[in-house]
Amino acid sequence: MLARRFGDFATAEDAVQEALLDAATQWPVDGLPDNPRGWLVQVAYRRMIELVRAEAARRDREDRATRREGDDRRTAPAADEPLTADRDDTLILLFLCCHPTLSTSSAIALTLRAVGGLSTAEIAHAFLVPEATMAQRISRAKQRIRASGLPFRMPDEGARQARLATVLHVLYLIFTEGHTASLGAELRRVDLSEEAIRLTRAMHTLLPEDSEVAGLLALMLLTEARAAARTGPSGELISLADQDRGRWDPAAIAEGTALITRAMARGPVGPYQLQAAIAALHDEAPTAAQTDWPQILALYQVLERLVESPVVALNRAVATAMVHGPDAGLAALVALDADQRLTGHHRLDAARAHLHEMAGDRESAVAHYRAAAGRTTSLPEQRYLQMRAARLASAAD
Repeated sequence: MLARRFGDFATAEDAVQEALLDAATQWPVDGLPDNPRGWLVQVAYRRMIELVRAEAARRDREDRATRREGDDRRTAPAADEPLTADRDDTLILLFLCCHPTLSTSSAIALTLRAVGGLSTAEIAHAFLVPEATMAQRISRAKQRIRASGLPFRMPDEGARQARLATVLHVLYLIFTEGHTASLGAELRRVDLSEEAIRLTRAMHTLLPEDSEVAGLLALMLLTEARAAARTGPSGELISLADQDRGRWDPAAIAEGTALITRAMARGPVGPYQLQAAIAALHDEAPTAAQTDWPQILALYQVLERLVESPVVALNRAVATAMVHGPDAGLAALVALDADQRLTGHHRLDAARAHLHEMAGDRESAVAHYRAAAGRTTSLPEQRYLQMRAARLASAAD
């Protein structure tokens, strides 16, 4: 809302952060305000004006905005003035961050930071690049947005369509980070996954006939349907094969399945629809043993032709093992050793460990589980991998 009203994205972000810091220190002492969101808006407005007036470099921008919007747009609202805090500008912010002057990777990184609230380290982890590289990328993206002078409004249909693929990728990454947090003691970040689903629902309302928007929403729902069964009583990670399927959310599965069925019939079929179809096959299987792995493998093979991604190739290798045996899966993983995007990443070692365990090679499985545990920055994943290694090592003894 500040970016829309003041026309200054970067300073608005700073003002909101300061308002949130004020809330974090004052609310535990003074109590929660009657209107928390309105409180944040009021404080952010005041911080925004302080920032604008404090820096000489901001004065030129203030003058330009004043000529464009009028003097009444540059002052904080009166205490008794109704606030428009209920207006949701998040989709507009998504499209603004995905401006065509930015490279796709820079647009995604900026949006994950500004809209998703991910840290620079988390974004770097998602992109498989060093944190310093990602920090520079985000900084340059902010400078480009600042220099563009774009008005804060939803782009027209043509511009919206041009940015849609980037917007969807951002929503997918926000959800992925929420589903399995890359850092910290918790397996999930529920705030991120719920926000990603909310925003994707809004996108589906905006573009109800777009098959990939529907596919992405279906993928999120079908994946999130399993959330309650992913952890045990002590917060330990439970693999998909060992989950209690009675704890899965049938309403989310039904909604996601209906969405993907309609989307694939409408076409054209894209990557999110294929991933949602894979998720539906997992969710519809009564037991792990009854999973339709041949169909999943076929879908991964199609997906791999559409998307050049080492993660897709890794998942396809695991599906290959489930259909043709662990040796075939291990052979498929060999090609990923040369992919620098997976260098030092725990997923490759974890997949190898699983396939060696399937093959009965306990020693190799233990070594790769331990290597994967040493490389992940997620504590629940680390504990899970260490537990698998310890169990196999004790069985060997």
